[in-house]
Amino acid sequence: MSRDYILARIRVSLGIAGSGDPGRRAAARARLATPLDHLRPARIDKPKPDLVRLFHDNMRQQSTDVMEAHGDGDVPALVAAYLQKHNVPQRIRAGSDPRLAALPWERAPGLERLSGAADGADEAALSMALAGVAETGTLVLASGAENPTTLAFLPETHIVVIEEETIAGAFEEAIAILRTKFGRHEMPRSLNLVSAPSRTGDIGGKIVLGAHGPRRLGVIVIKTADRAAA
Repeated sequence: MSRDYILARIRVSLGIAGSGDPGRRAAARARLATPLDHLRPARIDKPKPDLVRLFHDNMRQQSTDVMEAHGDGDVPALVAAYLQKHNVPQRIRAGSDPRLAALPWERAPGLERLSGAADGADEAALSMALAGVAETGTLVLASGAENPTTLAFLPETHIVVIEEETIAGAFEEAIAILRTKFGRHEMPRSLNLVSAPSRTGDIGGKIVLGAHGPRRLGVIVIKTADRAAA
């Protein structure tokens, strides 16, 4: 094949062993097993508390509502209060995420919970984020039965719960959390990076919320110190 011939000539000119060389294969496997660290922008070269504040600030600047939970037990009431504040019916759709299922939902007795993927009739959805990126104020959502992708796109109101300890500085660090959860040779079907409510400026140059997804995004951050104390 011409491609193989060209690459072989390049290897010869650079003094690199051929593709079948055992040493070269071993070096490639070692490189994949231990990814090199990427450059870190100065704005994320900070202690964890500063990264968490940066995450909060970036999300709020992008029209996202950020709430703090002092433990898992606060989440149901925060969800109910957020829906009430925005005049959304007390009904929310969620996947089978075990962390969300284990929350004390009896603390929000008026809230109806539906399970499974969202459809066009759902007005609000609840997801659990895999990680957060402080650098840009971005949520990392892995698809699957636990957190169906439709939850992040179909309802007009999307509430996302995230553990403070999973807020990373850069995208590369968030991907490392993904590798830890799924393993080095597995990936979710899709990985959605969400930084704000859906918006577009394509029509008349005016910003319109909810054009391609939720018009409202609420994020509940479970504080690590408070959760550990609980």
